[in-house]
Amino acid sequence: MFRPKLPDVPTPLTTTVTHQQTQAPVASAGRPIAPYVGIGAGTVAAVVVVGIVLTALLAAVAVSAVSVAIAAVVLRSLVNGAHKR
Repeated sequence: MFRPKLPDVPTPLTTTVTHQQTQAPVASAGRPIAPYVGIGAGTVAAVVVVGIVLTALLAAVAVSAVSVAIAAVVLRSLVNGAHKR
Protein backbone atom coordinates (compact mmCIF):
# COMPACT_ATOMS: atom_id res chain seq x y z
CA MET A 1 0.00 0.00 0.00
CA PHE A 2 2.79 2.45 0.89
CA ARG A 3 5.23 1.21 -1.74
CA PRO A 4 5.67 3.51 -4.76
CA LYS A 5 4.76 2.21 -8.18
CA LEU A 6 7.93 2.26 -10.25
CA PRO A 7 7.69 2.32 -14.03
CA ASP A 8 8.98 -0.65 -15.99
CA VAL A 9 12.70 -0.42 -16.72
CA PRO A 10 13.29 -0.35 -20.47
CA THR A 11 15.79 -2.81 -21.89
CA PRO A 12 19.16 -1.17 -22.53
CA LEU A 13 20.27 -0.55 -26.09
CA THR A 14 23.05 -2.77 -27.40
CA THR A 15 25.65 -1.99 -30.00
CA THR A 16 27.42 -4.51 -32.18
CA VAL A 17 31.16 -4.16 -32.74
CA THR A 18 32.73 -6.19 -35.57
CA HIS A 19 36.33 -6.34 -34.20
CA GLN A 20 36.22 -9.64 -32.26
CA GLN A 21 34.60 -7.96 -29.29
CA THR A 22 31.41 -8.90 -27.56
CA GLN A 23 28.30 -6.79 -27.48
CA ALA A 24 28.22 -4.26 -24.66
CA PRO A 25 25.01 -2.70 -23.35
CA VAL A 26 24.80 1.05 -23.68
CA ALA A 27 22.71 2.97 -21.16
CA SER A 28 20.34 5.62 -22.39
CA ALA A 29 21.52 9.15 -21.68
CA GLY A 30 18.27 10.40 -20.19
CA ARG A 31 17.77 7.84 -17.42
CA PRO A 32 20.13 6.45 -14.76
CA ILE A 33 20.76 2.70 -14.76
CA ALA A 34 19.95 2.15 -11.07
CA PRO A 35 16.50 3.21 -9.92
CA TYR A 36 16.30 5.95 -7.31
CA VAL A 37 15.66 4.51 -3.87
CA GLY A 38 14.23 7.19 -1.59
CA ILE A 39 13.29 7.22 2.06
CA GLY A 40 10.65 4.58 2.69
CA ALA A 41 7.42 5.01 4.60
CA GLY A 42 8.77 2.72 7.32
CA THR A 43 11.70 5.03 7.92
CA VAL A 44 9.44 8.08 8.16
CA ALA A 45 7.14 6.24 10.59
CA ALA A 46 10.10 5.19 12.75
CA VAL A 47 11.40 8.77 12.94
CA VAL A 48 7.93 10.05 13.88
CA VAL A 49 7.52 7.39 16.60
CA VAL A 50 10.96 8.12 18.06
CA GLY A 51 10.16 11.84 18.08
CA ILE A 52 6.87 11.25 19.89
CA VAL A 53 8.54 9.01 22.49
CA LEU A 54 11.32 11.51 23.15
CA THR A 55 8.82 14.36 23.48
CA ALA A 56 6.75 12.32 25.95
CA LEU A 57 9.86 11.56 28.01
CA LEU A 58 10.82 15.22 28.08
CA ALA A 59 7.30 16.17 29.21
CA ALA A 60 7.42 13.52 31.95
CA VAL A 61 10.75 14.86 33.24
CA ALA A 62 9.40 18.43 33.24
CA VAL A 63 6.24 17.45 35.14
CA SER A 64 8.31 15.49 37.68
CA ALA A 65 10.66 18.44 38.21
CA VAL A 66 7.75 20.82 38.79
CA SER A 67 6.09 18.46 41.27
CA VAL A 68 9.36 18.00 43.21
CA ALA A 69 9.82 21.77 43.34
CA ILE A 70 6.27 22.28 44.66
CA ALA A 71 6.78 19.57 47.29
CA ALA A 72 10.03 21.22 48.39
CA VAL A 73 8.33 24.61 48.78
CA VAL A 74 5.49 23.08 50.81
CA LEU A 75 7.87 21.16 53.08
CA ARG A 76 10.03 24.25 53.58
CA SER A 77 7.03 26.33 54.60
CA LEU A 78 5.90 23.60 57.04
CA VAL A 79 9.34 23.37 58.63
CA ASN A 80 9.68 27.16 58.91
CA GLY A 81 6.18 27.42 60.44
CA ALA A 82 7.02 24.79 63.06
CA HIS A 83 10.17 26.66 64.17
CA LYS A 84 8.29 29.94 64.69
CA ARG A 85 5.84 28.42 67.16
